[in-house]
Amino acid sequence: MNFLSFFAAFLTGIFASLGVGGGMILIIYLTVFAGFDQLAAQGINLVYFIPIAALSVIIHTKNKLIEWKKIIPAVITGIIFAAFGTFISKSIGSEGLRKIFALFILVIGFKELFFKRRNDSSDMQDRTQELS
Repeated sequence: MNFLSFFAAFLTGIFASLGVGGGMILIIYLTVFAGFDQLAAQGINLVYFIPIAALSVIIHTKNKLIEWKKIIPAVITGIIFAAFGTFISKSIGSEGLRKIFALFILVIGFKELFFKRRNDSSDMQDRTQELS
């Protein structure tokens, strides 16, 4: 494993654990630098995500940050739409997925650069006080 592979895996793990999109880093690395097609990169990303997600769930459960009664509908809906998305992605093909992903990254980047987010610091302070 070369340094770039290690660095991409490290950043992916960190960002995925924080919930800020580590998969985007891994997919870009796999498609641009490692030569995988888009569909294979997305599949690898999903497999990579499983242990990171499991660890994050354990830590967040320990810190009482997960409301399990609200999670069940989200899990069921997620499974259904993940299966649906798999069938759609196969019909779009790797090149189509690559273009859609590039457009998605551009739109998100544009939004982050030019649109102001509301300040969530007061919400974070309230949540911290609840946990104390």
